[in-house]
Amino acid sequence: MKPPLHSETPPEFLTGAVERVTFHSEENGFCVLRIKVRGERDLITVVGNTPTVTPGEYVECHGEWVNDRTHGLQFKTKHLRVIPPSTLEGIEKYLGSGMVKGIGPHFAKKLVQAFGEQVFEVIEHESERLTELDGIGPKRKEQVIQAWAEQRVIRAIMVFLQSHGVGSARAVRIYKTYGDKAIERVRENPYRLALDIHGIGFKTADRIAQRLGIPADSLIRAQAGVRHVLQEFANEGHCAMEQGRLVETASQLLEIPAPIIEQAITQEVAEGQLIAEIIAGKPCLFLAPLYRSEIGVAKHLQRLLRGVPPWGQINADKAIPWVEAKTGLLLSPSQRVALIQTINNKITVITGGPGVGKTTVVNSILRIVRAKQTQVLLGAPTGRAAKRLAESTGLEAKTIHRLLEFDPHAMGFKHHAANPLQADLIVIDEVSMVDVGLMNQLLQAIPNHAACILIGDKDQLPSVGPGQILADIIASQKISTVHLSEVFRQAASSKIVVNAHRINQGKMPEKADEAATLSDFYFIPTKSPETIQDRVLELVTSRIPKRFGFDSTRDIQVLTPMNRGSLGARALNGLLQQQLNGQSQPKINRFGWSFAPGDKVIQTVNNYDKEVFNGDIGRITRIALEEGLVHIDFDGREIEYELGELDEIALAYATSVHKSQGSEYPAVVIPLAIQHYTLLQRNLLYTGITRGKRLVVLVGQPKALAIAVKRINSTARLTHLSARLANSQI
Repeated sequence: MKPPLHSETPPEFLTGAVERVTFHSEENGFCVLRIKVRGERDLITVVGNTPTVTPGEYVECHGEWVNDRTHGLQFKTKHLRVIPPSTLEGIEKYLGSGMVKGIGPHFAKKLVQAFGEQVFEVIEHESERLTELDGIGPKRKEQVIQAWAEQRVIRAIMVFLQSHGVGSARAVRIYKTYGDKAIERVRENPYRLALDIHGIGFKTADRIAQRLGIPADSLIRAQAGVRHVLQEFANEGHCAMEQGRLVETASQLLEIPAPIIEQAITQEVAEGQLIAEIIAGKPCLFLAPLYRSEIGVAKHLQRLLRGVPPWGQINADKAIPWVEAKTGLLLSPSQRVALIQTINNKITVITGGPGVGKTTVVNSILRIVRAKQTQVLLGAPTGRAAKRLAESTGLEAKTIHRLLEFDPHAMGFKHHAANPLQADLIVIDEVSMVDVGLMNQLLQAIPNHAACILIGDKDQLPSVGPGQILADIIASQKISTVHLSEVFRQAASSKIVVNAHRINQGKMPEKADEAATLSDFYFIPTKSPETIQDRVLELVTSRIPKRFGFDSTRDIQVLTPMNRGSLGARALNGLLQQQLNGQSQPKINRFGWSFAPGDKVIQTVNNYDKEVFNGDIGRITRIALEEGLVHIDFDGREIEYELGELDEIALAYATSVHKSQGSEYPAVVIPLAIQHYTLLQRNLLYTGITRGKRLVVLVGQPKALAIAVKRINSTARLTHLSARLANSQI
């Protein structure tokens, strides 16, 4: 089949079997296929769009030949139709592609040999015959039947969504949420997708709605748009939004007149979806769950402040010498004040930067109160932070989610106001990264008699989720707060600690001592983003491992201010994966990422069923193509992911500073460039540096470093917690 000599020829028709899917975007359906055309010796490259395609299927294409400057001769199709395979070879390739869970290449061959061209008919209508084959028992048979049925429905959903301008990435999730009624539910109210389906935002739902004929100025669209704007604001960390700003933003985004937006807000308030409240003299609006969470935090803190500590009166003059003798450590004057303040209060906040002795104070307090037979529970927001807390105290520590015991059947925590935690003292570390929703869940589960110690660094980035819990509690001046600021001699020998405090004070970091053989802090000045990228790759893959003995994947973490751009997490992950794990097989492509055994990955959303949470880092141990499963090790726990769940996972050779909160790594590399301008701020740089335990290397433009050191984040989060606490009568 020869390509046309010039472009002004009518569209051509091409048909063939899909040998290989070189690329397929589940977001928009764009694909690059290698197909075998009868009579042609070489495979032909076809470029087009289809919601789903699998090797072994046949395609019918209408389009034209193009000579791509980079990729050479291709057939660019405007209309691409996928047909199930009919040849035995095609059927085997199709079934063995991993599309149907439970059938991989091995069983695909067996099935085709046993049932020939009738294999689809057997799976669908005579499934009991599957068990005639060795290796297919009742369990695998059920798995194949269910997967086959799901695929049929999912394909129908995919085609429906594609016909309304949406890709197929979320089809599996839509099917699992709505089942066979998926298309019916979407037709009823497409905006529910944005509320119910992880990964589908308002814009996608809005595109479907408009294709289904919902008017652009309809009240249902305005209500969904208002919720979307508030949710976007919450994603930036705010609990509420000024009403005037909400009306203006929603009106511009939706291109709907302000009166309709105001009507939508009134309707949402009447339905209880939004809550109106005056903050600093201005009318503001909360999403109802955030309002309830903020009210809950204030109420439960007030409740827990009542009464006396469960350990009763403790004589500090006797307790301090006793604990110093037990630990062999002399407490400084500031640490003694902290200890006395804590044992005399039911709730205490202990805050301070690295090297100021927070661990010594907490351990001393725990020694004293446990001698009084006090039952203690320790928690932290992330697995890594909990592990560090356990190591520093010698006691068991859990994530807050595990402390509260999530029940996937009830879709809620087992411990709450009606079933509180069994403890006299709850100690929570890294409180700066706890958002308002989780803090509300935690506080309501603490019994009335119990005391609480909240530990954190108020100068770090606030939580990824909405709220600024630690800062608001301190600002209210209603909770006893201990500020530790004295850097101890041992910690002062670390340039990481010294420079973290310098940066926090708005001073440039000290340079590494040229005379010293090794330092734990370096700044490598670099001129351009391209050079920064090269230096980062060189440092991670060779220089740091050779000089310090760190493992490139396990010990070194790249922390970047951004996700996008040449120095963003996505680009750096691709490059680092290629250099550190590029040869690993088998590879699997899902949701814009390529995954292979050995890859370092991060969980990007909370998954309560799996007990894996946003920010948890793991390693892929195995990819089972036959079963359609990916096995990931998270701190010794191996978790299974179906292929459709991999949108919860991203590569983690590089990650954002925000995602690193609560974690600590042996070595940290931080790129800094002017292109990061909007995110160059002091608390972000300070947070990144304090993640490094034994080595921190900054690589970047000196001007970018200077901007980050001098710039204080000016956009305070809009919350009402501090005022609620300050104005409360306790």
